[in-house]
Amino acid sequence: MTDSQWIKSSYSGPSGGQCLEWAPAVAATGSVPVRDSKDASRAPLRFSTAAWKSFVAEVKH
Repeated sequence: MTDSQWIKSSYSGPSGGQCLEWAPAVAATGSVPVRDSKDASRAPLRFSTAAWKSFVAEVKH
C-alpha cells in the first residue's frame, strides 16, 4: 500500500503524537487496514468492515 492511500483520523491532533490512519479505498474490499502513523513500517491491523463500522459508531457516540 502506498502512503497516499492512508487518511489520518480527524480525531488526531496536528502535533503528531497518537495518530491513527486508515485506508478507505482498501476498505471497500471488506477488510479495513488501520495503522499507527508514527510507525508506518509495521504491518497494519485489519478489521472486517462490520467491526470497523461498529467501532466508529461507538467512538462517535
